[in-house]
Amino acid sequence: MSVTIKDVAKKANVAPSTVSRVMSDSPSISEKTKRKVRKVMEEMGYHLNLNARTLVQKSTQTIGIVMKNSTSQSLLNPVFPEVLSGISAFCHKQGYSMLLTTGETEEDIFVDTVKMVQGKRVDGIIVLYSKKDDKVVPFLMTSGIPFAVIGKPVYESNKMMYVDNDNVQAAKDATDYVIKRGHQRIGFIGGDIRFEVTEARLNGYKEAVRDGNLEINEDYIKNFPYDRDLGSRAINELLNLAEPPTAIVVTDDLNALIILLALKERNIKVPDDISIVSFNNTIISSLSTPPLTSVDIQTFQLGYESARCLLEQIKEPETIKKSIIIPAIIVERESCKVYNMKKPQIN
Repeated sequence: MSVTIKDVAKKANVAPSTVSRVMSDSPSISEKTKRKVRKVMEEMGYHLNLNARTLVQKSTQTIGIVMKNSTSQSLLNPVFPEVLSGISAFCHKQGYSMLLTTGETEEDIFVDTVKMVQGKRVDGIIVLYSKKDDKVVPFLMTSGIPFAVIGKPVYESNKMMYVDNDNVQAAKDATDYVIKRGHQRIGFIGGDIRFEVTEARLNGYKEAVRDGNLEINEDYIKNFPYDRDLGSRAINELLNLAEPPTAIVVTDDLNALIILLALKERNIKVPDDISIVSFNNTIISSLSTPPLTSVDIQTFQLGYESARCLLEQIKEPETIKKSIIIPAIIVERESCKVYNMKKPQIN
């Protein structure tokens, strides 16, 4: 089991904040106390945490970025370059550069992260996702290095800095938007259910359906990672139902593009035959045919604020952990129309 600052503080009979100040060699702590705390740290094997914390003193002027998937896969989705652009903009102002994980698998990405910390390659880390069964965030919590998460942490969210949208409310708003246009049979296509954002948006969709006095039909709900074949299969399953949905809420513009292509293959017109509301308001939403009504989650601002939070921690280690919620707004385009009782033409 990893040794924490609290463990060291308890054995040394000092406050955790004192341990933290000793690690950053604060002049406010007496040499006698520093010696005592450092002796306890050595006895308890707290070397990794000490090494990570001394990055505050021996700055690399670099922050690490932990990608959601492999770099090549992540950069396919316009959300991530936009987030990185926001991070980069703030880092540039502060004279910091960025180091990205380059692993192809989850395990590779975790190993990359450990190397960043243990090799003292970065002053702090931004994790671009939040998901169940993740090894990265628990490791960072015990390592002592400053870090921030984009997305609501799935556990102990009060102990770390994070930046997010209110994804439950955003999905509720998107579904309400469809309901107010007369749709009662509303499908939901989400991403990988392991990620917190997918679950949050699904919960928002369900809340809106319940609040609209409509029945939640589990056959209308599909979740899958970005994949052309899975998208086509999901659409076929929805359209082959006895009562197919007249509108679909899709939680990512990239998946929405797959859905548009799958519908086109079946000669189903959007929005004449079926309406779509998407998420993220990336460049895809404005360039697709038709242009997608999409929820703008302000991805640049998510990145910018996450970098601000991280550098605040790096420069002021005792700063209070906080969360920042970025507003999301619906950008109306041409993919959703008032329902006119016409059923999709199934071919």
